Amino acid sequence: MNEQVKLIGQRIQDLREIAELSVEEVASYLGIPADKYVSYENGEKDLPISIIYELANKFNVDFTAILSGDAPKLNVYQYVKAGEGIGVKRREAYQYNNLAFNFANKTIEPFYVTVPPAENEDDTVQLTSHPGQEFNYCLDGRVCIIINGKEIILEPGDSLIFDSKHWHGMRALDNKEAHFLAIVSD
Repeated sequence: MNEQVKLIGQRIQDLREIAELSVEEVASYLGIPADKYVSYENGEKDLPISIIYELANKFNVDFTAILSGDAPKLNVYQYVKAGEGIGVKRREAYQYNNLAFNFANKTIEPFYVTVPPAENEDDTVQLTSHPGQEFNYCLDGRVCIIINGKEIILEPGDSLIFDSKHWHGMRALDNKEAHFLAIVSD
């Protein structure tokens, strides 16, 4: 597994130990088996954004601190030039770019999301759920967002907001890459 995944795993292990919680307690909080959680701490498995988000809430740290190891420093504003957000390779299928990685005390996490074309339109969509709400704004391409089994097609300029505790996922359509802005709140 890549070095970033191992470093994130070490950070969550350190946070768990500082909080004096057992592997079983944190796994139970996340609703996953303890051995799966251990594979995250050991850097053997990449963590979904939803798990990182829940761990940040549990340990009362900023999402960015778990991802990068640095605490956000900016309080008034953060300016991010095109293409300079912090890359977050959370799942094989998508590329997330965090656009507020150095802004402290955020109540939202904005991401520029790239969804590559599916190898097969019938491929299974990876579903996730996490606390809060999510807002998606399609920039280019077409993307199918699935929420609790309902398919919603977003085209450039279309937007969608939903309760992100419901299982959701996405796939690019028309054999083309799609890009959208995702804003996640807690």
